[in-house]
Amino acid sequence: MTVLFAYALRGLLLPSFLLLVTSCEAPTRPRLAVAARIRAVEQGLIPATLIQGQPAERRHLLPEMRAQHVPALSVAVIHRGKIDWAKGYGVANAAGTPVTPHTLFQAASISKSVAAMAALHLVEQGKLALDAPVPTALHQWHLTGPALTPQHPVTLRALLSHTAGTSVPGYDGYAAGAAVPTLPQVLDGQSPANSAPVVVRTAPGTAYAYSGGGYSVVQQLLGEAQPQAFADLLRTTVLGPCGMTASTFAQPLPAAQRPAVAQPTNGFGQYLPGGPHTYPEQAAAGLWTTASDLARWIIEVQGSLAGRANHVLSAPMTRTMLTPVQAQYGLGVETGGGPAARYFAHSGANAGYNTYYIGYERGEGAVVLTNSNSGDVVIQELLRSIARAYGWPDFKPVPRVLADVPLPVQARYRGHYRAEGLVDFNVQLVGQQLQLVVPDQLAYTLLPAAPSLFFARDSELQVRFDSRDRGVILFKQPTGSLQAATGVPFHRLTPHQR
Repeated sequence: MTVLFAYALRGLLLPSFLLLVTSCEAPTRPRLAVAARIRAVEQGLIPATLIQGQPAERRHLLPEMRAQHVPALSVAVIHRGKIDWAKGYGVANAAGTPVTPHTLFQAASISKSVAAMAALHLVEQGKLALDAPVPTALHQWHLTGPALTPQHPVTLRALLSHTAGTSVPGYDGYAAGAAVPTLPQVLDGQSPANSAPVVVRTAPGTAYAYSGGGYSVVQQLLGEAQPQAFADLLRTTVLGPCGMTASTFAQPLPAAQRPAVAQPTNGFGQYLPGGPHTYPEQAAAGLWTTASDLARWIIEVQGSLAGRANHVLSAPMTRTMLTPVQAQYGLGVETGGGPAARYFAHSGANAGYNTYYIGYERGEGAVVLTNSNSGDVVIQELLRSIARAYGWPDFKPVPRVLADVPLPVQARYRGHYRAEGLVDFNVQLVGQQLQLVVPDQLAYTLLPAAPSLFFARDSELQVRFDSRDRGVILFKQPTGSLQAATGVPFHRLTPHQR
């Protein structure tokens, strides 16, 4: 499943549980002002769509976590270049341990942003080159593939920007008790690896194609350029200098830190057997962190860009990192925004975790971490609330017009479908409304915008039927980053295809 589509389709209707609110960090700000901002954020969650003629809906965070079945959530908000406040919500495990600002979550693909900073640090030290052919720098493992030619070399810049043409979009990790492969086994797709080999499938530099596999090649590059354990390398080059004292790339997590973990849950609010998966693909998905630590990383990037705090990168290299290569993706970061409000951002989805951060170059930002496969709905609602409370120009709900489409017309689209290259799903009639259901994963209520066009209330997802048997799923990132809209064709399955 592509990364964007994976983040667009998440579970909604799941069992409830007890939620708690815990301690808050609010350094250097007048307490009444901070308290008012926190209250506005907590009470102002905004759905993805605004239906014309209906009052604007505002949801409260705790009930919405219950509705979306997100047991644990941690948030940190950056204002004027400092952490304005950080707070934990919910429970970290089945025993009911409250979430605090110090609770650890897997950052998932946000790991790529931090790993990219380490790679660029080594570039500035002269140990790596951004635009030299990568195969010449690799001696312990060899990159291959049908599209790897002297005319189209793979470079570090291409790997960091997902333009190297490498395979393997993402990784599933390894459940407790499973054998964990080495990095070379991951790269070669050899047992016990559960992923395909990393190869160059399309001509490097010709297109953006998200590739966790490319970041595994980056991990190999870093290990050869500075031989030491990857977690130690990242601690000394990035985590330590940025003040991320609670964070680590150690996989699996050391036993001493496990009591601080928000245990992962599936899209039904059920804790994953054995706890967190292990990710030997550390550069792509291996960071353990807190919302406050990630906020410190954002602040370091903001300060480095302005020349105020260059603990890891120089100002020119930071600008290189934040400059888009293709599809609004820079080096380890998504980019976007207008001239007065440029931002860098990234989302993440590991087994049992959903995460997101955004940092505006001029000193604003936020981090939201959850321990649920269905966490992205709450993340996006919370980001819209933060944006409204702090006056950000992005994360606004999409206006929709609800059409009066007779139920029999809607019902003709019931059936089993396959989104090309992605997932199978059902469209079914529940009461007086259609639902899009991915079995054992999620269910979205579909509201009609036209006789053949439907939208989801809690997502920017749209479904267009071009006939009874074919159509396109349309979705868009909440900030408009990467691609403004992406279409995934689907077709009806015959009985023998199901």
